[in-house]
Amino acid sequence: MLRPRRRADMAEDLADVNTTTALPVLDLSELDRDPGTAARFRDALRAATHETGFFYLVGHGIPDDVVRGAFAEAERFFALPDADKLQVEMLRSPHFRGYTRTGGELTQGRVDWREQIDIAAERATCDDPAAPAYMRLEGPNLWPAAQPDLRRVFLDWERRCSEVAMRLMRAWAVALGSPAEVFDGMFGNRPSTLIKLVRYPGREDRGQGVGAHKDPGILTLLMIEAGKGGLQIEHDATWIDAPAVPGAFVVNIGELMEYATNGYLKATVHRVVSPPPDEVRMSIPFFFNPALDSTVPRIELPAGLASRARGVTTDPDNVISGTFGDNLLKARLRAHPDVAAVHHADLVGADAPTG
Repeated sequence: MLRPRRRADMAEDLADVNTTTALPVLDLSELDRDPGTAARFRDALRAATHETGFFYLVGHGIPDDVVRGAFAEAERFFALPDADKLQVEMLRSPHFRGYTRTGGELTQGRVDWREQIDIAAERATCDDPAAPAYMRLEGPNLWPAAQPDLRRVFLDWERRCSEVAMRLMRAWAVALGSPAEVFDGMFGNRPSTLIKLVRYPGREDRGQGVGAHKDPGILTLLMIEAGKGGLQIEHDATWIDAPAVPGAFVVNIGELMEYATNGYLKATVHRVVSPPPDEVRMSIPFFFNPALDSTVPRIELPAGLASRARGVTTDPDNVISGTFGDNLLKARLRAHPDVAAVHHADLVGADAPTG
């Protein structure tokens, strides 16, 4: 049971970060042990994502030296001269790939104080004029010529994280009373993956690193730089901290897992508070999502679980579609209005366009 310290004003007071953490820690390697241990892991997975939507994951099999190498490569990218980073600026990409300067992304219409590069599944551009608008998101990444190893390191990271994510998806399926492969079809051989390399500069007011939001997709695996905090999760009208745990991912589910389970699993609001002025915080979130044109299955829960399903959250400003491409396109247009204006002027102001 979570017992975070209560706060008077969780919505606006980003300066006061004196909260506690109480997220469960799950060990993925338990799936490889005896059947009873594997069953207990699945039960804990189901409980964590029903109650809070967040947990730490250890035993995932990605070696420490690979994690250190990923952060070292990210640090090298952010240390590049501005001219090299701007050669891969997201404004050059109709697919919303590439570098975003500090303050260049929005959450809930407010500026996020971070710089980043977005690396998504490497695909050919969709040239079919009759394709749904969300197919415009498929295409190649922008790789910096000044750092050729970035591509190798993070295509490897994508492969490793995708394997972890699929193991979790199959464990959830069984934990929810369905066949292990019930979610497989929506990924096929074209899952929508996204890696962000993120650098949060410190600032005096400890304000919005990333504003409060829910992820629009299925699953996020977040690796936080060792020794750093800043991530906060909303729970029972409080914020609880989720600082880095050595070698562990912070895992959360997105709105489509809530959709698939009629609200039995919970997509949770979270945010990042900027570090103090003398610090920098780095993180590497990995988003694992269905193919853009796939439909998320509404799974049939056992009666005992179905009775505790809360229904899908209703929000007139954020209608959840069962087609992932609709959700992702809506999120990208809102987060990067400058890119939308340059490349997708016909969609600006549209809500979840599909045509």
